[in-house]
Amino acid sequence: MPMAISPDRRYLYVALRSQPFSVSSFGIDQADGKLSLLSTVPLPDSMAYIATDRSGRFLLSASYGGDKIAINPIGPQGLVQGEPVQVLPTRKNAHSILTDRSNTHVFSANLGGDVVLQFNFNAVTGQVTPNTPPFVETDKGQGPRHLVFHPNDRFAFLVNELDAKVISLRFDAGAGTLTRLATASALPPGFQGGAPWASEIRITPDGRYLYVSERRSSTIAIFKVDSETGDLTPAGHVPTEEQPRGFAIDPRGRFLVAVGQKSHSATLYAIEPETGALKVLNRYPMGRDPNWVEIVDIP
Repeated sequence: MPMAISPDRRYLYVALRSQPFSVSSFGIDQADGKLSLLSTVPLPDSMAYIATDRSGRFLLSASYGGDKIAINPIGPQGLVQGEPVQVLPTRKNAHSILTDRSNTHVFSANLGGDVVLQFNFNAVTGQVTPNTPPFVETDKGQGPRHLVFHPNDRFAFLVNELDAKVISLRFDAGAGTLTRLATASALPPGFQGGAPWASEIRITPDGRYLYVSERRSSTIAIFKVDSETGDLTPAGHVPTEEQPRGFAIDPRGRFLVAVGQKSHSATLYAIEPETGALKVLNRYPMGRDPNWVEIVDIP
């Protein structure tokens, strides 16, 4: 299910959430993007999210069902190693894990625990230790899911799965800590489709626009981002593939690709640079239940 790209764009890592729990390392052909399976090694549990650190030397993973995070080394040939350097228990339902841009801090959203855990990260050993404070809390029952950082490293944005709200957070890059600022809803106006079910959050490389997918309404919410205050201004909702669990923005910020778990298809959008609006360019059939998108820009 979850995928991650190495910082040098030469390797793709893909986690298997059914038994035996594992991660496969693929080489990416720099000429045509084709994949070559290089290795498959065990992971400590079923991982809902994986990411590399900023150096590409470690694979970070978060287990929703196992209530834990793990860190595995990545060898010099780009292959994930099967023996983790660290496995840590978390609050209930760890749902994501990533480092900040400086590669000195790690954050893990715990959906069932209503917290984002904050760690100091040793980029040499791959080990983490709790920061001070060790977490930032959301409101009870919000279900914090995924997190993205603004390119200016002053803010981060957190999507809550269970109420489809986006929390703006101030990021102290020196201390590696988050502070809550404001909240905006990713639900379309007048939504009456049952319990919210938000999924993915992405920001454009220039930090001007933020996008959030919501599975119950099958929409993508668009927000304009104030880079000085971190405030989000709603800029519309776009109907998209049915039950959009995953989507991604290309590294140059020109295109967005969304997939639908129930439509078994993907839609390619152009991002309007002046408004952030999404324009449909094409639609593609997928295999069953597509749910994760990663885009590699090869020069």
